[in-house]
Amino acid sequence: MEHKRILVVGLGLIGGSLALALQGFENYEIVGSVRSQATYHKAVMRAVAQRITFHPEDELPQADVVILCQDPAGIMDFLQSHRNRFKPGSMVLDVCGIKTAILDAASCLPEDVDFIGCHPMAGKEVSGIDNADSTLFRNTHFLVIPGPHSTQEHLALLERMAAHCQFGDVVRTTAQCHDQLIAYTSQLMHIIAVSVCDSDHLLQCAGFEGGSFRDCTRVAALDVPLWTQLFTLNAHALVPVVVQLEQRLHQYRLAIESGDRETLSAMLSVAAERKKQLNLERERGDDIHPQFQPLP
Repeated sequence: MEHKRILVVGLGLIGGSLALALQGFENYEIVGSVRSQATYHKAVMRAVAQRITFHPEDELPQADVVILCQDPAGIMDFLQSHRNRFKPGSMVLDVCGIKTAILDAASCLPEDVDFIGCHPMAGKEVSGIDNADSTLFRNTHFLVIPGPHSTQEHLALLERMAAHCQFGDVVRTTAQCHDQLIAYTSQLMHIIAVSVCDSDHLLQCAGFEGGSFRDCTRVAALDVPLWTQLFTLNAHALVPVVVQLEQRLHQYRLAIESGDRETLSAMLSVAAERKKQLNLERERGDDIHPQFQPLP
């Protein structure tokens, strides 16, 4: 049986983990693309893929599936630069944390190339191929945003790939819904973390941080160029949730400043009950709400 080919462009934490997790999938050869000699040697030493290349553009005409794992700007540049080199009938995926901007960029592809936006809801505080792990996606959510020309055949293939990587489920949604979700659950948390750490108090308090402080600021040591892109490219969804947070913080400040215990207690009670409800839903395995469940 002739082997088909999956090309993974970018072998960092997510790309390297996907290349490892996809090995042995049906009759597909896994090819990884890198830019640096250091990553090349590490990928070869760890056997991250069956072949490693510095020239993904040469693989595109033969690749049945292409997975783009660069930063957002890198993905958009790659799509534009190589839009006419993708194999007709191929499926192209990305794993970026924003979707509207990426899907807009993918509109440059020919109609016979099926672009599907993807977001594996998995990661670590560390990056790079050294931290790639074939089990990274085990029991995590895999968000999928079909493109305008996505076929049932490709969507079924994508679900088989997800099952092989041991994702817990595949959740279809829209780019708008995805970006609103990520703005609140991920990007806002990063803004809170860096805002807390952007203070002279941080180093003065070294050694006296409580567990809650460490949990809150865990993601603050972020990849600055990447998160600058993610914040700005998702501004349409992120700005409203930042504004809402500013308003809530202002309400808390006024209640504390004025000594209004009744108002403060009521606000704390609402937040505490909502968090308890979320914890209970998670324990029941019922923590995906209808707006993020598969679309018809």
